[in-house]
Amino acid sequence: MAYSDGSDPFPTAVKVLVAGGFGVGKTTFIGSASEIEPLSTEELITAASAGHDDLRGVEDKTTTTVAFDFGRITMDPGHVLYLFGTPGQDRFWFMWDELSNGALGAVVLADPRRLQDCFSAVDFFEHRRIPFLVAVNEFDGAYRYTPEEVRSALKLGAGTPVLTCDARVARSATEVLIGLVRHLITVPVSP
Repeated sequence: MAYSDGSDPFPTAVKVLVAGGFGVGKTTFIGSASEIEPLSTEELITAASAGHDDLRGVEDKTTTTVAFDFGRITMDPGHVLYLFGTPGQDRFWFMWDELSNGALGAVVLADPRRLQDCFSAVDFFEHRRIPFLVAVNEFDGAYRYTPEEVRSALKLGAGTPVLTCDARVARSATEVLIGLVRHLITVPVSP
């Protein structure tokens, strides 16, 4: 179906995941980048999560994503980027397989205070052959790693982009997504 001017009323959907460890800033990233009010499933952290959620490094965190976050960016009239943020805790990992269905790529958000927390996300996308990049969310007062230090610490291949960002800033989050789209254009299609 097309409008009388030849345009398509249904733009091409591009699904992207925003993943990473607990408390890395995924909800904030999607909220900053989205052109719509994002859907968020943030809930208060309760005593029930004690022993399940590792709050080291994020002791002031009071909420957590219990399903997923969702946002949207219209790239042009024919293409829309749909952002799906994964929950960070191990106990919600069963959601990742469902959320990754149909994803063209992913942003692995990394906390420079806890780089090791994104190993699982890197492994997840590598094993499923979903192209991704790593974006280091530069928290206030945290050490500023170089991209090569992050690449070495996470044992990333030379073809995986490593960027820095401030998830609180719309322009910064958007630059990461532009970097991902550029990466997706250059990645060979896997069989």
